[in-house]
Amino acid sequence: MPLSNAQNRDMQSLLHGFSNLKVLDRDGPLIMERGKGVFVYDSEGREYLEAMSGLWSTALGWGENELAEVAAEQMRKLSYGHLFAGKSHEPGVALAEKLKEISPFPVGKVFFGCSGSEANDTQIKFAWYAANARGTPKKKKVISRMMAYHGVTLAATSLTGIPTNHKSFDMPLDFARHAECPHYYRGAEAGESELQYSARLAANLDALIQKEDPDTIAAMIIEPVMGAGGAILPPDGYFDELTKVLAKYGIPLIDDEVITGFGRTGEWFGCGKYGFEPDSMSIAKAMSSAYLPISAVMLSPELTEIIDKESRRIGVLGHGLTYGGHPVTAAVALKTIEIYQKRDVVGHVRHVEPVFLKRLAQLENHPMVGEARGVGLVAGIELVANKASKQSFDPARLVALTLCGFGEGEGLIIRALPSDRIALCPPLVISEAEINELFDRLERALAKLLDWATREKLI
Repeated sequence: MPLSNAQNRDMQSLLHGFSNLKVLDRDGPLIMERGKGVFVYDSEGREYLEAMSGLWSTALGWGENELAEVAAEQMRKLSYGHLFAGKSHEPGVALAEKLKEISPFPVGKVFFGCSGSEANDTQIKFAWYAANARGTPKKKKVISRMMAYHGVTLAATSLTGIPTNHKSFDMPLDFARHAECPHYYRGAEAGESELQYSARLAANLDALIQKEDPDTIAAMIIEPVMGAGGAILPPDGYFDELTKVLAKYGIPLIDDEVITGFGRTGEWFGCGKYGFEPDSMSIAKAMSSAYLPISAVMLSPELTEIIDKESRRIGVLGHGLTYGGHPVTAAVALKTIEIYQKRDVVGHVRHVEPVFLKRLAQLENHPMVGEARGVGLVAGIELVANKASKQSFDPARLVALTLCGFGEGEGLIIRALPSDRIALCPPLVISEAEINELFDRLERALAKLLDWATREKLI
């Protein structure tokens, strides 16, 4: 089918990140025009159930008038303001206060940015800053994990553990170290329980720290649920074991809640779901329901004090962002959090979670689904060529991406991830009926995928 005028214009002018450019050349971009609730509509008027909340982010769905109204009101009142040189504004102060109020751990101060990548880049800078302030300048390495996703700036990409994000970018930089990916389905040994697997991963982390020298480790960064690396849930006992190792060496824990924050797991934050307390936290995405770009780093009182003291010694905190804490985005984020509280969105996630997980579990009956696991309203599904042996498909066949295409044909937007995994991350306001519609459409897409894979002799 020839590309439309809008698609041709796009192809001549836009460079698309995280897109398979060969497929894009063949099919052209899917151009969206409007959205309402959990549905979006393309330029031809076709409806899609948006099962990825955009990029794990549009938690309140589309067309939330309260957010549009507060943005317009703030834009008329103070369209721009910054936090440099001792300047401030009420939306930024009020948002920082609200974040401290709802935080699952004690917070000293909040630093604002515009994206999760910027937040995690800031986390690295603050970890180094604090290490120097403490008189431990050798502490510059940061431990992440294979298949982790922490962003795409130079530093955040280094923490990201996805090989395709490193190729031809000369990544990662040499401060980053990567522990094992905690994927029980792929990583466990025969007969090994989840608790045993978690204990083995912790022992391996301890060995890694010993090898690198604990006196050179500035911090470890984790996602409670791994996002773009595969939507991978932690095995039972994982965070209990991991935090014991970090405590043994006094290594600070950075919690990347860019995806899991604000109710995605059925708790306000993923660390609350999995029972650990970080030293600092990165948040973004659902913080404003992605209506405007904003992120934040929340620092423990101890880290806040160290950074404040060092900045006073130097005379200035030499870090900041032009749009960090923008008054319009801050006002929208504050209203977003108020809506979560007023409508008990987190309680709604807990209410619909059983329906979501029941339909998810049923997918494991499909001949091409090896694993289907989720928590709250986020899930990862792994497609395999052989269920018994867990044999993967040849990556060149783009099986997961092919399923996404069949999904679009059924009016469903899902996302292909590495290792032929599929993510589901619908808006937190999705109803039980809409969850069932999501899985009905997904099952029809999977049926088409099975027909295609059979014809192609992939199974």
